Amino acid sequence: MEAGVLLTGIFVFAARIVDVSMGTLRTIMAVQGRMLITFCLGFVEVIIWILVVGTVVSQIKESPALILFYALGFACGNACGIFVEAKLALGNVALKVISAKEGTALADKLRATGQPVTVFPGMGMQGPVEQLFMVCRRRDVSRLLTIVKNADPNAMVITEMVRDVNRVLHPVIGVPLTSVPPDTKEN
Repeated sequence: MEAGVLLTGIFVFAARIVDVSMGTLRTIMAVQGRMLITFCLGFVEVIIWILVVGTVVSQIKESPALILFYALGFACGNACGIFVEAKLALGNVALKVISAKEGTALADKLRATGQPVTVFPGMGMQGPVEQLFMVCRRRDVSRLLTIVKNADPNAMVITEMVRDVNRVLHPVIGVPLTSVPPDTKEN
């Protein structure tokens, strides 16, 4: 393979990783209703895509190997986009915890970290339960689940993506809720 074709192939591969990753993020941002970010990502994504497609199409007869670089870039871009989105963990999650024995104590532990929690009484198959409800940032979920599992390994946990919420009270890790400034307290 010629050096020029190899360099073009590497460009195509890298550019496809970038534009497909941006497309993955753009789709997720659109679902979350983030219009400005979606607009900007889509704009840049299409510019990159047009440059790459133009390069491949203009050289496809002389360098059919560019098709492989294009396809590999697309495949890797999907994986990279998913990886980047998972690391960014943008958005909010409704976290529901159903506990048969430790509900109130668990709510107190979560509140001690600054996480607002609402507790509802309920009736499970085998008797009374408490349902803890909270909305948190996706990036806080693993920390909260660790607290839940340590306090009540038998708790049932449900997570749901939240598209819209009028406000999310962000916990101040290690600071009791009473120490959080008044504008971030739950009313």
